[in-house]
Amino acid sequence: MFELLKGTKMDFMSKKIYTFVISGIFSLLGIFAIVQIGLGRANLGVDFAGGTAVQIKFAQTVKLQDVRKALDEGGLKDFDLQDLPTENKILVRVKKQEEKLGGFSEKINQILLQKFSDKKPVIDSVTEIGPKVGSRLKKDAMWAVIIATIGILVYVAWRFQFRFGVGATIATFHDVLAVLGIFYISGKEMNLIFLSALLTIAGYSLTDTVVVFDRIRENIKKMLKEPIEVIVNKSINEVLSRTIVTSLTTFLAAFALFLFGGEVIHDFALAMLIGIAIGTYSSIFVASPVVVLLGRKRGPKKVA
Repeated sequence: MFELLKGTKMDFMSKKIYTFVISGIFSLLGIFAIVQIGLGRANLGVDFAGGTAVQIKFAQTVKLQDVRKALDEGGLKDFDLQDLPTENKILVRVKKQEEKLGGFSEKINQILLQKFSDKKPVIDSVTEIGPKVGSRLKKDAMWAVIIATIGILVYVAWRFQFRFGVGATIATFHDVLAVLGIFYISGKEMNLIFLSALLTIAGYSLTDTVVVFDRIRENIKKMLKEPIEVIVNKSINEVLSRTIVTSLTTFLAAFALFLFGGEVIHDFALAMLIGIAIGTYSSIFVASPVVVLLGRKRGPKKVA
């Protein structure tokens, strides 16, 4: 396998106090974002905030950016678009406002008829997402992340040891909270697509962490008399090249999606870019130091 770095002897564990402070800031930012989401002060998509979804069918293909421009110029606010190119349809989601359901659909139809009269736009369907549904989706989204994280704890604890499970769980929570916090302060919309990105990031973070943990487990068997800090440092240095190369290739794939994937998955790709970078950081500077701290308290143990 191609090695980007060879024979490194970095002392990662000596920096754990500083990295814990940085990670704590990211985590607090994510917790603050969760509080703001609960209070309805975050930029939530129609899926979570409630609103109206209007599906428009065109006789010919239209560009998504042209539809967005027309709706902007027509005075429509707080909406997002989804392209259904195989059916010549555009899905317009409008956040809950004072205007009635029928008023939204008619307003959208009038704007598009004026701009695209030659393409004959017609309303294909209208769906209202009420506040109760949006609230339920928010709760379900939080439970999805919590259940996924508990599953990670159980899996890693079963495959390695409980202390490894704790390290992986803390790192996963850290990654999800960090991406959530960054999206909140940047004013990005949080919707079901963003939720799918968070769950993907959790899975990626676990994969990255397991690679490091697997090497730590092997070295614990070989270096029974060595302090846990020495074992963990050696293990990270041994897999550092692989970790960086894997993360870099995944990052480049997500970056290609970010540049060329279109606006529908633009924020998904952005969340993945942030999550890949933070997940790589946390597998080294969050998950591994937690194993060191718990290992120091518990003393040497046989690893299966």
